[in-house]
Amino acid sequence: MRLAIKEAKLSKFPYGCILVRDNVVIAKGKSGKAFDPTAHAEIAAIRLACKNLKTIDLTNTTLYATCEPCPMCFSAAWLAHIERIVYGTSLDESPFEEINVNTNYLNKKSGNKIQITGGVLREEILKLYKK
Repeated sequence: MRLAIKEAKLSKFPYGCILVRDNVVIAKGKSGKAFDPTAHAEIAAIRLACKNLKTIDLTNTTLYATCEPCPMCFSAAWLAHIERIVYGTSLDESPFEEINVNTNYLNKKSGNKIQITGGVLREEILKLYKK
């Protein structure tokens, strides 16, 4: 999660993401690409991982995100077969407007295929939002 926080600090917006497989970082992502509403940190990391690994199957991968993934990012993780999501703050705590449908609800509706852990380094990430 500390690497995701580092990415968030480098980002235009306070969101960062890291994808890890077998204890190795396979991709990093940050939000804020100009003129692209899909330029979320999770999407950037998933795209880069798929490109680097030349696959759309990210089985055995953990996604670490500073904020709970929005529905678009959760769906991309689900489609890529990411097995675990670890996030810091909830969508409720995000400083930007999001469609607030939490990952636990989405996961339940999609068959509970992803292990989800929230609240990791939450207080540290909330400080990023105040900047």
